[in-house]
Amino acid sequence: MATPRITDLLESLESNYGALDPTAPTDPYEFLIWWHCGYPASEERCSKGWASLTREVGTAPEHLAAASTARLVGALKAGGMVPEVRAARLKEIAARVRDDGGDLRSALSRLSAPQARKALKAFPGIGNPGADRILLFARLSPVAAVPSACPHVLVRVLHGPEGEKYVAVYAAAQRILNTLPATFDERIRGYLLVARHGHELCKRSKPLCGRCPLRAQCAFAIRSKNKT
Repeated sequence: MATPRITDLLESLESNYGALDPTAPTDPYEFLIWWHCGYPASEERCSKGWASLTREVGTAPEHLAAASTARLVGALKAGGMVPEVRAARLKEIAARVRDDGGDLRSALSRLSAPQARKALKAFPGIGNPGADRILLFARLSPVAAVPSACPHVLVRVLHGPEGEKYVAVYAAAQRILNTLPATFDERIRGYLLVARHGHELCKRSKPLCGRCPLRAQCAFAIRSKNKT
């Protein structure tokens, strides 16, 4: 079987899911706040906590810095576990951004992509996947960002079982996404479609291969079928 092109795979996913828009904030500062609004972090929990925080406290650096810890904890409970830890992190992020001029996006735009990535990783809870996502969706650098919860998706489709080492799987997925045109629109589209597919069908532990629009082209599904 010929190896499918990633552009063809994304066309198939878009035919199945439709054109997708980001559900998380795309501003770097707002994303950092949103990310800590839920735990364990997920689109659903973070969005619930974000809505509660926006309603009860506000999200601007001055609002978070002025709010009592108890008030923040109360607002963040809607997003899940350890609201006390998340409240402390929000205060840390807000204070740092406020003290650095109050405009994180502007500050990042003056840095090279590697420098901006390093600066973002200095914030609590942000590793390479989060930093890459922020740079891409803020349209600061068209990096090949990979959804942190499902780097396995494209690796499975193109190469078969992904293995257990997260860093290696993430790197392999990033190499695949790097073959897309280095434009914001193309790489944001790829990120959103891969994330949706990993969330709905290509689950890490129990993929729903029988419902997958890529099953005829997927190395993982074909190998699994041949074993049965």
